[in-house]
Amino acid sequence: MWTRFRHLLELIRFSHTIFALPFAMLSAVLAWRRPDSPFEWRDLVGILLCMVFARSAAMAFNRLVDRGIDADNPRTARRHIPAGLLSVWAVTAFTVATSLAFVASTLIFLPNTLPVILSVPVLLVLLGYSYAKRFTAWCHYWLSAALMLSPLAAWIAIRGTIEWPPVLIAAVVFFWVGGFDILYSCQDAEFDRERRLFSIPSRWGVPRALRLAAVSHALTVAGLLGLWSVAGLGPVFLAGVIVVAVLLFYEHSLVRPEDLTRVNLAFFHVNAVISLGLLVVTLADLWWTRAR
Repeated sequence: MWTRFRHLLELIRFSHTIFALPFAMLSAVLAWRRPDSPFEWRDLVGILLCMVFARSAAMAFNRLVDRGIDADNPRTARRHIPAGLLSVWAVTAFTVATSLAFVASTLIFLPNTLPVILSVPVLLVLLGYSYAKRFTAWCHYWLSAALMLSPLAAWIAIRGTIEWPPVLIAAVVFFWVGGFDILYSCQDAEFDRERRLFSIPSRWGVPRALRLAAVSHALTVAGLLGLWSVAGLGPVFLAGVIVVAVLLFYEHSLVRPEDLTRVNLAFFHVNAVISLGLLVVTLADLWWTRAR
């Protein structure tokens, strides 16, 4: 049982939760600054549960839908379903269980009914991403649109409204995730062309894809500067934005059309530092402002 549980955590890459969760928490922290929506443990628990269950359901569903493609791709042939470490039935049951758990977790926010009402549409967007590569080269931005829902959802769960701070955080996530997913997909450009799967690298080539990813990440920095201005954040956050810009430049320096061997380093390590770092500098900025 423990081995199967470990395999499930590996299947959904539980550690990759750090990509979206810090942005949901960043949105929540800014919402809790408002006098009419003070911090409540219930909100924190609800956000954490919803994030974990929603992402787990989406990732497991993706592995189910792509199991045939994964089996044919040398890079992914060792994933759990093609390798026989987990059965289709077990992953299906896990997907259903985590989907139901996500919807049930939104009940924590009652009497705010918006999270409950929006839970199924949000889940459909998350699961729908798994089919995007079959019909659109812009599938990378379906993924980023799915992840950008996290800061919007956190704000709605706490305040029941949509305001500029979560919209700008969502824009940051949209361009950031879209950019690094384009980088990651460069590894499979030739395979995708052979299998008639859609992606920006397979359709327009790796050099153009890298340029588009760079533009996307430039817009990420612009979004962070907009958040700094609109949310009334201070110099600590601004310094963090400068560091993020440097890290994104470094990320792009790791990946070249003729050398994709360091894509995984750029994808996981650099982006993990960016997501967690932004949350840390936001907390530090708010503490510094209050200390003054």
